[in-house]
Amino acid sequence: QVQLVESGGGSAQAGASLRLSCAVSGIDFSVKDILWHRLRPGQSREWVARITTTGKELYADSVKGRFGISRDVARNMVYLEMNSLKLEDTAVYYCNARSAASDSVSLAGSWGQGTTVTVSS
Repeated sequence: QVQLVESGGGSAQAGASLRLSCAVSGIDFSVKDILWHRLRPGQSREWVARITTTGKELYADSVKGRFGISRDVARNMVYLEMNSLKLEDTAVYYCNARSAASDSVSLAGSWGQGTTVTVSS
């Protein structure tokens, strides 16, 4: 059974750091890419970061240089390290597993329930 469970969200001040975790079960990292998406208030869901089956990291321009995605294959975990947080990073963050052939933008694949990040000044 495929399951993704996010954790680590919370409140942080602008400029601070947070690390989100995604516990993954029923998914083979050698077959599926893992992505983080976010849903900001009043906006459409957007992809943030992606780690491919080969471990390649991809980032949206809005977070490039500030966020880092990583995975621990032995523990079936994926992480999103968020540094230099900005007010506009406030969102619900979702973990997503999808085919390596899928684009990053669509709502394909399996999803977690989300974890909320609130950044304040």
